[in-house]
Amino acid sequence: MDEIKNLRNIGISAHIDSGKTTLTERVLYYTKRIFAIHEVKGKDGVGATMDSMELEKERGITISSAATHCEWKGHQINIIDTPGHVDFTIEVERALRVMDGAVLILCSVGGVQSQSITVDRQMNRYRVPRIAFINKCDRSGADPYKVVDQLRQKLSHNAVLMQIPIGLESELSGVVDLVSMKALYFEGPNGDEVRIDEIPAGMEKDALARREGLLDAASMFSDDLMEAIFENSVTEDLIHAAVRNGTISRLLTPVFLGSAYKNIGVQAVLDGVNRYLPSPADAKNMALDLDKGEAEVPLEADPEMPVVALAFKLEVTPYGQLTYLRIYQGSIRKGDDLIITRTGKRIKVGRLVRMHADQMEDLSSARAGDIVALFGVECYSGDTFANGGLNYSMSSMFVPAPVISLAITPEDNKSQNNMSKALNRFIREDPTFKSFVDQESGETIISGMGELHLEVYVERMRREFSANVVTGVPQVAYREAITCQALFDYTHKKQTGGSGQFGRVAGFMEPSEEGTYEFVNRIKGGVIPTEYVPAVNKGFQACLGKGLALGFPVIGMKITVNDGKSHSVDSSELAFSQAAIGAFKQAYMKARPVILEPIMKVSVEGPSEFQGNVMGSINQRRGLITSSTEDGQFTTIEAEVPLAEMFGYATVLRSLTQGKAEFTMEFSRYSRLPEALSEELKATLNKKSKGEKK
Repeated sequence: MDEIKNLRNIGISAHIDSGKTTLTERVLYYTKRIFAIHEVKGKDGVGATMDSMELEKERGITISSAATHCEWKGHQINIIDTPGHVDFTIEVERALRVMDGAVLILCSVGGVQSQSITVDRQMNRYRVPRIAFINKCDRSGADPYKVVDQLRQKLSHNAVLMQIPIGLESELSGVVDLVSMKALYFEGPNGDEVRIDEIPAGMEKDALARREGLLDAASMFSDDLMEAIFENSVTEDLIHAAVRNGTISRLLTPVFLGSAYKNIGVQAVLDGVNRYLPSPADAKNMALDLDKGEAEVPLEADPEMPVVALAFKLEVTPYGQLTYLRIYQGSIRKGDDLIITRTGKRIKVGRLVRMHADQMEDLSSARAGDIVALFGVECYSGDTFANGGLNYSMSSMFVPAPVISLAITPEDNKSQNNMSKALNRFIREDPTFKSFVDQESGETIISGMGELHLEVYVERMRREFSANVVTGVPQVAYREAITCQALFDYTHKKQTGGSGQFGRVAGFMEPSEEGTYEFVNRIKGGVIPTEYVPAVNKGFQACLGKGLALGFPVIGMKITVNDGKSHSVDSSELAFSQAAIGAFKQAYMKARPVILEPIMKVSVEGPSEFQGNVMGSINQRRGLITSSTEDGQFTTIEAEVPLAEMFGYATVLRSLTQGKAEFTMEFSRYSRLPEALSEELKATLNKKSKGEKK
């Protein structure tokens, strides 16, 4: 248990280009996992350790989260470096699902940016305690104090500075530790040597004032510290214990400062991870007992108990499937038998490995708290593994729905086979990536979280599978919804000799306030026997996949069935299911369906001088600007824009702002498509279907 107490599982998350991979590279160097530092988009042609995919090295972005582990001052640390782009949000979701703590990185110039808010929301969803690291304090315009204020205002964190910078921008030379009240300088060619010195002259007053703030905030989480403050006998250990209590309860966020690129402050962040973030024994993890109606049961980080582990990420390699596992309880050894609780299938643990980016290290056993990988196990992302007769399931991750689709066509037969292999692999690896064949056009459609997401997968098809594909026009995931109530009364009769089919269903359909599908049973007197009611529900649900207006999926419908009729011989589940389908067709067009389009929450950040151009470009795209905040020379514009208008916006934005602005977007909601555009869409689809019939 002592070893488990000295284990830390952390995720590193932040807005695009805040320095996640750069920080991880430094951490690996200082913990002696690597012996040379390479930069993201490395000029030396090597690239950062954690960006092992060719595409990641070329583009200088993280696409797939990578796991590694290291040791710092007697503590084992498992680290997952996650992407910043909102298109790869599932990678952040699955990392945070299995992490006990996290490091939230913020840029000292950009501050709390749009993606920082999204990442923070994800951390809250999985109740992950975090420490914050304000990076890039060496950049022109750096203002860490402003970022701490934003943490408090925009993210509602009780943010407390653990350090203050010695100099800023090009003058940054070290930090003052407010706990020990000493100056830390990071010297040597790569900042390996930490020199502890007295606080520079002229900084003592500011340091004392900031320390007061730290003690005030920390004393709320420790009576011992509060007493010590009154008696003037404060020790460093008391402060560390109080800050740890506050951090683990998620009521305090310790803030560290530095510059990962300039090798300043990274070792102090590692100390913060050891001191303040929870071990697996401190984290509260629950499973659902499938034998007791999914009742919640607490899991113990005890290696002696039966195993409960979650498969949170899959990678299909040329040598078989690699399944990343987080062990919550028990121990796994080579040769052990485990059961996948979703299917009841028994598997034998063959090869057990620990990952370091794309390299593997064989293990003979692993225990509660560890993050490991299994080789050659057939399972899906989100499956729970157990033994000892436990039938537990871990709660699944939040998986956002895809918002954008592309038609892809292989160039030749060889590409056709390789394309289907690639699609099968990507679907298993990434729950936000979907693929299907359009029934009418026969085209293969891929769907994902954004243009970059699909672009990366198409590029990976070409490189990893030699599947040359041509992409068609991006398709927007339109939906249909009804706008008023409509009655139905439909009788399904079929006589074909012997027993026939008979079922009558009556009631009404209306828009659902929740925007989801609801089925209300108001049948009295058993006119439809109870055993056939689920079949009626199933029949209506079968119709939701394709609305009758333009063939898009239907959302936001409430069906109320209040009457019907059955036959003692001819009624069956099939008959009532068919009656429901007939009733849907009878009433749907009377309920005046409309087309809905996905609206995206768009955040554009760039220099203030281009504010007018950016706002104009959003207005041209039927966008609604919700807020515009100016911070020095930078402006952040938040807007809601229909997805259909956002294709190719990256190129437009670059040309409008001389390449100085960037934008992120994520799905917000569905909204009604204007009448004129709805007619236009109808005409386009009709033209397309006529062209295909010819």
